Amino acid sequence: MAAIIDKIEKRIIIATGFLLALFIFSILYARDKYRTDIPECLPYDKAYTEPKVNKIDEKTYQVFGVAQMWMFQPAEINVPVGSEVDFFLTSKDVVHGFNIAQKNVNMMAIYGSINKTTVRFDKPGVYDIVCHEYCGSGHQNMKAQVIVNYPQSK
Repeated sequence: MAAIIDKIEKRIIIATGFLLALFIFSILYARDKYRTDIPECLPYDKAYTEPKVNKIDEKTYQVFGVAQMWMFQPAEINVPVGSEVDFFLTSKDVVHGFNIAQKNVNMMAIYGSINKTTVRFDKPGVYDIVCHEYCGSGHQNMKAQVIVNYPQSK
């Protein structure tokens, strides 16, 4: 004799399917709306451990960020409006967080690994970078900034 699905079980299965579809739609919508780049882990290379900002062209920059107790280097990054910035991030000591809340960027700085994400800065302003992973007694002072301005007229 074939098993018959109870009415309540059928409703639960339908509601679960609906919630699953809503969840998948929400993820796809957020990905397209916020245009966030998913951080990727790169093979370790000592060249990434020297903090610097490289200007590739007028609108493209590379930031080699290094986190260490209790600072980010470089601490101030200046780019023009409309810039696309590749952040390469590592740590010199413990695990640190790297968060730019206004741009929905959230990465981990881990000793011995390189994380990368790409961010586009379309509006002028000061974008604060904070450590969101408790890294010791000076954690609350671990900050940096991305300063986005209109290019200077020549």
